[in-house]
Amino acid sequence: MNRIARKTLSIIGGGKVGKSLGRLWALHGTFTIQQILNRSLQSATQAVEFIGEGQATPDFSSLRAADIYMIATPDSQIAACSEALAHIGHIRSGTIIFHCSGALSSGELHRLQEQGAAVASIHPIRSFADPSHVVENFAGTYCGAEGGVNALAVLNEGFSAIGGRIIPLNTEGKILYHSAAVFACNYLVTLLDVAQQTYVQSGIQKDIALQLMEPLVRETVDNVFRLGTGKALTGPIARGDKETVRKQADVLGKWNTEIGALYKRFITLTSKLATRPNR
Repeated sequence: MNRIARKTLSIIGGGKVGKSLGRLWALHGTFTIQQILNRSLQSATQAVEFIGEGQATPDFSSLRAADIYMIATPDSQIAACSEALAHIGHIRSGTIIFHCSGALSSGELHRLQEQGAAVASIHPIRSFADPSHVVENFAGTYCGAEGGVNALAVLNEGFSAIGGRIIPLNTEGKILYHSAAVFACNYLVTLLDVAQQTYVQSGIQKDIALQLMEPLVRETVDNVFRLGTGKALTGPIARGDKETVRKQADVLGKWNTEIGALYKRFITLTSKLATRPNR
């Protein structure tokens, strides 16, 4: 780690991802956190306080030269941040710039690459809803990585130093890779919300609905990772109870057309899973 310990890193986008990673690198002495640029000086200052290192900066013109720049903004702002960095005059051969998007590739930073920067994207595959929890439990987190060899040589080591497990990605498959994460995380939350709504419609209180769901969800998820998706499948479709499936689809459709349509779509997909060879 001595090879990268002296490298300075400035963070553009000190939100949940940016300040979580910044805090981890500060704690492990991996990089020297130099500056944090956020939407406002106040939020940048709050990020500095969480990280415990670095200096809040009000705008791109106030950024100093750094060895590494991390762009941890929403995807829609990455291209604009890349352009702004390209205009401040600090980019030189060997400067490393990366973003943390799961959907966008390092190609978003082509403007900086044209100036000689080594570019990459590193996407930690986890929820950052609670930065303090992330800092305590980051070890073992898989991180999808793609980009230039020189950038990845340093960044892979930097993420490994805080417990990250690097997974090389194909640039062309980045959007599908992130879509998979959306299914596994974001849409799972939406699906559980639909389940809670349905419990409530049946007459069960909202908070009780979550209590009913918790052991069922936890055991199902555990079975998926212990047995695989096919063998973890249970319920009316798995046991061939078509009449129950038909009744449920009918009642759900009469109550809520969107949820009824979702249920019918899952009938099709689940039926395919149930008939998959070697399930």
